[in-house]
Amino acid sequence: MARPDPKWGETPCAIIKLKSGTEVAIEELIAFCCQYLAGFKVPKSYLYETLPKNSTGKIEKYKLRERLRSLENTFGKGPKL
Repeated sequence: MARPDPKWGETPCAIIKLKSGTEVAIEELIAFCCQYLAGFKVPKSYLYETLPKNSTGKIEKYKLRERLRSLENTFGKGPKL
């Protein structure tokens, strides 16, 4: 998802839902993204969340955007690494 950024307008934010019983370090996620994505596409922030889904199983992106906005208002610049 994109989150507002004062300098660039928007920056990528990764919203991650892990399978139960698994763990991953932020450093591993960053290394993975750097390996497969262009530098400007690598997320600047990472957020572990449960993905809201509708009755057909599709992810409700508008709820995720609302969550990012609420974090933005709470913490000023949103989730950090």
